[in-house]
Amino acid sequence: MKKICTFILIVAIGIGQAVFGQVKPVDKVKFFADETLVNVTLECNWNKVIKEKAKEGRNYPARFISTFPDNTQVNEPVVLEVRGHFRRGECYLPPLKLGFKKSDGSQMHTLKSLKLVSSCKTNATSEQYLLREYLCYKMYNIVTDKSFRARLLKIDYKDSNSNKSVFQGYAFLIEDSDDMAKRNNCRDFSQYQIPPEAADRKHSTLMNLFQYMIGNTDWAVSTNHNIRLIQSLEDTTSRPYTVAYDLDWSGIVNTDYAVPAEMLGTTSVKERVYRGFPRTVEEINEAIAIFNQNKEKIYATINGFEPLTAKNKKSMTDYLDDFFRIINNPKEAKSVFIDNARTE
Repeated sequence: MKKICTFILIVAIGIGQAVFGQVKPVDKVKFFADETLVNVTLECNWNKVIKEKAKEGRNYPARFISTFPDNTQVNEPVVLEVRGHFRRGECYLPPLKLGFKKSDGSQMHTLKSLKLVSSCKTNATSEQYLLREYLCYKMYNIVTDKSFRARLLKIDYKDSNSNKSVFQGYAFLIEDSDDMAKRNNCRDFSQYQIPPEAADRKHSTLMNLFQYMIGNTDWAVSTNHNIRLIQSLEDTTSRPYTVAYDLDWSGIVNTDYAVPAEMLGTTSVKERVYRGFPRTVEEINEAIAIFNQNKEKIYATINGFEPLTAKNKKSMTDYLDDFFRIINNPKEAKSVFIDNARTE
């Protein structure tokens, strides 16, 4: 009897330890819905990454180390993949993707592969550009759920060879496109290319006005340039929705490396150009109403964001002031969004 009781106790302890030791995977929806800052140490052979940054598609082993705001501790292997084009040649650190591996004890594997956006250069000005772009994503989320979410990080880039920090700074992760689509009961449709007017008309109008609000002209629906397409799962014959990303060349961010679009005849990236097709007054007013309804929230998102300096907050809100002045002047709104809208 004593042996049986001992056996039962050992089994019970083993089961209890197994249950207690279970690692709960990160909920990818909650991860991007959470707006608290995540402090991260990203350990890698950074000297090699920086030296070879011109070679797109290179992979590097790294470790993602963090204590999340709920005290969850993470220390997992990740794969860094060099991506992008322009910024690889322009910036100190190339654009990267973080690939989270599925393994025993892995908590982050549910996030799959995510784009990591870091500041172009290792100075305060460049970091403010990064934060301004991050706020563009937050403003976009206010206007529509059919937009990419972003999660702000503070990263210590630690070199695995020297065990010393290469540099420290803000960065953000961008939600996976499949997850963004699924969150909106859609599927990714970006394997196809469509004419701009073949996209969902109402949502395109909203996105076009958002792009105009932030002064972004670095996008094109017909070539999927900085645009993802998603389509409703409930109706596979429906027109796809357009979703913007890569917002660092917008006028409201105004980076020192962005250049005006030669084809549009602008002399500064801060010059707004409406790149949508004509709509009726009723359609434009319906979209304008959404921006006006969310105006206070948009401004509060900027003014309440502590990492951004007062000077940069004023610069962003001043830029928005001009947008809201235009959309609330019926004559000027008609001129911009209807009379002078693109026709081809």
